[in-house]
Parts: sequence; C-alpha cells; structure tokens
Amino acid sequence: MALGPQYARSWLFTPADRPDRYPRRDLPGADAVILDLEDAVAPGRKALARDQLTRHVAADTPVWVRINDRTSDHWRADLGVVAGLPALAGVMLPKTELAEHVAATAARLPAGTPVVALVESSLGIENAFAIACEAATFALAFGVADFRRETGMGDAPEAWAYPRTRLVIASRAAGLRGPIDGPAMQLDDVAAVRSEAQAGRAGGFTGKLCIHPAQTAAVNAAYSPAPEQIAWARRVLEQAARSEGAAVRVDGEMIDRPRLEHARDLLELVAATDG
Repeated sequence: MALGPQYARSWLFTPADRPDRYPRRDLPGADAVILDLEDAVAPGRKALARDQLTRHVAADTPVWVRINDRTSDHWRADLGVVAGLPALAGVMLPKTELAEHVAATAARLPAGTPVVALVESSLGIENAFAIACEAATFALAFGVADFRRETGMGDAPEAWAYPRTRLVIASRAAGLRGPIDGPAMQLDDVAAVRSEAQAGRAGGFTGKLCIHPAQTAAVNAAYSPAPEQIAWARRVLEQAARSEGAAVRVDGEMIDRPRLEHARDLLELVAATDG
C-alpha cells in the first residue's frame, strides 16, 4: 500500500458501503485501492456509503475514491464528504468527457488532489488530450464496459486499436504516466486476466483496474519487468557506465540513448515495486 501512485499497477475497486473490505496497511494485495461510490453501490445506499467513508477511512491509509460523475445528483454530495477525508490519495472521476469535468471536480477538493479521469465514451476519447492536459489530471483510465455499450464494439483487437492508442498517446503527449486499462470481467480465470494485462502493457498502458482481489497478483506480475528484462537492464547500465557516453553493444544490440533510458526506467520500476 506504500507504493507511489505513479507506479501503481493494480487498481482495485472496493464498494464504499462495505467498510469490512476497506484497506489496511497490514494487508498485501493491490497497489491502489479505490473505494467506489459509483457502480459498486446501489442508488439507495449512496448516502450510507458516504457515511461509511467518514466513519471508517483510516487516517494512516491513503485511499482513492471513485465518486459519481459530474452530471449525477450525487456528485456534489460525494465531493463534500471526500474533500474532508483524513487520508485521501486522490479521486477517480467516471464518465469524463471534457477537461472542464476534471477542473470542476478539482475545484471542490483540497489543492493538489490528483484526479484519475475515467474515459468511457466516444466523446471522452476524442477529447482525451484536452482532458490529459487539465492541471488536476493525474492519469487517464479506460472505462471499457461503458465504452463497449455505447459503441457496440465486439472483441476484435482492431476495433479497439484506435481508442486504446489514443489514450496512450494523449497521456504521454500531456506528460502523464501511461493510462490505466479497464478491468477484465473474468472473476475466476486468472489466465485471462494475465493475458489482458500483458496485452495492455504491450500497448502502452501502465496499470489495470481490478474488480476482484484475485485479479491483482496477475496484474502486478504482468506490469512488472520479467527477470530477463531486469538482467538485460543491469547489463546495459554496467556497460554504459564504462562507455563515457558512447553507444555500447549489449547482447548483440546497439544501445543508444533511448534504449539506455528504457533500461533505467525498468530498474526504477523494479526499485519502486520491490517487496
């Protein structure tokens, strides 16, 4: 739970009306826990969920909270509670379609509170760069279920290439970490979760939303460098240290500045997520 959000791989949704499932520092699992006031809470339990947040969020365990969207009747009430939490890591804003949605949300939170903008519609995809450039935006995330419902897209990878790539490019162009992928819907098929996560990482995503604790280990593994990558990165840095800035040859590959920086990025992630 001490992992910095810039490195978080698994982002686990937990119903905000279930304080028995709230995170504790002595429990391993997801890199980030999102207490959910939106889809995981029935309409008639929204007020109860907000009350549970005020009563049970531990002061020593920062949490993320997914509030209801900007057009919802619950948006203001959610923010009124969330803004006063003793350990708020950040807010996830669903159905983000405009940069103004992020700005209006941030204006009701303590200064500097990071916002993960959950993009779930065609309009949100088309406005991804503007959303990413909003000062309060910490990262973009992909709401695949709502996006699928709106667009009618099937499972063909080519159908998803444009929206997924747009989120990746928009994030990086705005100077953000890579986006957070949507959750796998398979609750009992760890292999399917791992496969989705590996594909997401290969596509430029840097983490994945999870809807069940059983998914987090597979996601963390998929978004972590493999042992052979770590060994390669260490060999690269060892050779580079002796080259006085010149390109070097490692394992038959020419290592120039971009590849050297890639090796450093891998080892930085390893250092951040180790243990």
